[in-house]
Amino acid sequence: MIDARHYRARESLRDGREVLVRALRPDDGERIAEAFARLDAESIYTRFFGPKTGLTATDYQTIREMDFDTRVALLVTIQEGGREVVIASGSYSRFAPDAAEVAFLVEEDFHGQGLAGCILRHLGLIARARGIVRFEAEVLGHNKAMRRVFERCGWPMKTRYEDGSLHVTLDLVGTAA
Repeated sequence: MIDARHYRARESLRDGREVLVRALRPDDGERIAEAFARLDAESIYTRFFGPKTGLTATDYQTIREMDFDTRVALLVTIQEGGREVVIASGSYSRFAPDAAEVAFLVEEDFHGQGLAGCILRHLGLIARARGIVRFEAEVLGHNKAMRRVFERCGWPMKTRYEDGSLHVTLDLVGTAA
């Protein structure tokens, strides 16, 4: 089985820059807070379906206490000035023995570099090794970029509109991403 708690993989962005895809660590709170502070309001809205001004005490607790069983979180980082900087994140939360909800957030300067698809692929590898056969996601109807990520992932997809958002279901045992 894949060790999600210590997961690490090197990837290259479309522009050739190297990034690290790694598991969230208990000491990542400040790195995530810095990344969140760089986001624009639209990115926050499309991820959280409403405004959010920063990390809450509950968010910090979740970071410190990630169990890597019912919930797995991955960060994508780059090196800038000798520091590790978070540029994207993704997670899944298991809501049934064989299914999990998946979500992503990519810093605007890195949109179009393939990060959401990359994170989805890595989360899928981990999830499948843990018996998860289905990812589900809620996407705002106007979030065309996220819809394209799901459409291009290679896994069979079903969609339905409900309450102004698109509900996406990915079959992880279908064609591999």
